[in-house]
Amino acid sequence: MQLATLDLIIIVIYAIGLFTLAQWVSRERGGQEKDSAEYFLASKTLPWWAIGASLIAANISAEQIVGMSGSGYALGLAIASYEWMAALTLLIVGKWFLPIFLANKIYTMPQFLEERYGTRIRTLMAVFWLGLYVFVNLTSIIWLGSIAVAKVTGADQTWALVGLGLFALVYQLRGGLRAVAMTDIVQVSLLVLGGLMVSYLTLNKISGGNGIVAGFDTLLERAPGHFHMILDAAHPYYKDLPGLSVLIGGMWIANLSYWGFNQYIIQRALAAKSLAEAQKGVIFAAFLKLLMPVIIVLPGIAAVILAPDLAKPDEAYPTMMRLLPTGIAGLVFAALIAAIIASTASKINSIATIFTLDIYNKMGQPKPEKQLVRVGRITAAVSILLAIVTARPLLGSFDQAFQYIQEYTGFFTPGIVVIFMLGLFWKRATEAGALAATIGSFALSIGIKALWPGLPFMDRMMVVFLLALALAVVFSLWQPTEASKSQVNTTDVSYKTSASFNVCSLGVVLILTALYTVWW
Repeated sequence: MQLATLDLIIIVIYAIGLFTLAQWVSRERGGQEKDSAEYFLASKTLPWWAIGASLIAANISAEQIVGMSGSGYALGLAIASYEWMAALTLLIVGKWFLPIFLANKIYTMPQFLEERYGTRIRTLMAVFWLGLYVFVNLTSIIWLGSIAVAKVTGADQTWALVGLGLFALVYQLRGGLRAVAMTDIVQVSLLVLGGLMVSYLTLNKISGGNGIVAGFDTLLERAPGHFHMILDAAHPYYKDLPGLSVLIGGMWIANLSYWGFNQYIIQRALAAKSLAEAQKGVIFAAFLKLLMPVIIVLPGIAAVILAPDLAKPDEAYPTMMRLLPTGIAGLVFAALIAAIIASTASKINSIATIFTLDIYNKMGQPKPEKQLVRVGRITAAVSILLAIVTARPLLGSFDQAFQYIQEYTGFFTPGIVVIFMLGLFWKRATEAGALAATIGSFALSIGIKALWPGLPFMDRMMVVFLLALALAVVFSLWQPTEASKSQVNTTDVSYKTSASFNVCSLGVVLILTALYTVWW
């Protein structure tokens, strides 16, 4: 696809505008230099709209747009469960998790683990998250993003990889989380608008210009196997999405870990000006998640009709972008870049936050604020350089990178959910139990995968979760005196939510019920 001059002008305007806006919101106020609270948590002043938009911008990136659209091409609407069940998970996070985190002034997830359990589990999980964020998440974002850029423009993928990574680094390097979160409303608006344009134009093309309703009806008629939310055991992709496990099984483990205990995501809510503002942001994000399959999955399913002979499923979304007319192509391409840059910048900032506050600042005496900010910026630069160098060796051979990410992280997520859920809601949980669950989760996942290779990874996550939970309980009861180490207060925390939160939550539940009833 050759972008026209108008398309290029739109992309350049977007890039310059975004960079300028990020630097403007990052400016030092009153001549004061940034401290660590400002750089890593925006001085805990984020409003609800910035939190909600930033949650989505951090989540929806190349691994979602390109990867999930590719999965839509391969297996159909069932992949939308990752989006729709996430909306329900966000309600749980807002109602039950955020009140504890914000009441205890939690900045990072490793910090929570240290205050609840002790230093060993904090260090172990900080190192784990750094490795996961750099070598799985960050690499996947820029790798899939570079595929899209190369497919649409014909540019060399290596140069696209380098360009995306470096732009994301420079755009947030000065301002930290504030630069990311306060510009994400622009990113999300562009993402939604661009995604809706792709869906509209693909459906209209399927109908031969007779509109999106006719196009959707034609898609239903010609690809009926792609419109089932719950796959039966005979489905060729049952192993990826094993039936009811997406509703009552292992997907809950993945979602609770990702939305509730993942620094990369939860950092936005931790930076809220108040609990009420954080909960409004979570509700905003939940409604946006309901919309995402229309933007992401539907173009992938449409590609089954419009481009049935793709070499790899992950080529579906970039191929659909080739249908766009001049001007709109530039806008949609800018939206895709917006998603990639926003998610990359968010991941870089979270990597810098964990390394600086949970590892570097814990070595020896506490460090001066100026030094912490400088180390955070250096860490950000090193992380993206590592991701650029390792992206191709790690991800170049996978057809569906989104599914690869889910399975790999699924080795660890059961243990993560266990240690946080017990840490939040069971006072007798101890560091010995947390360590047993963390190490046991990985070992059990490897063992079960080797002994039972046919077991879907989502079902494996549920089995490992139950076994890791048993390990945590046994080891916690074995060393009960360690429970006194906890510095996390849950006694005085109120879980009462506003009437608007409750009404909106009910709305999300009713919409989800209708969606699964129709597309069962």
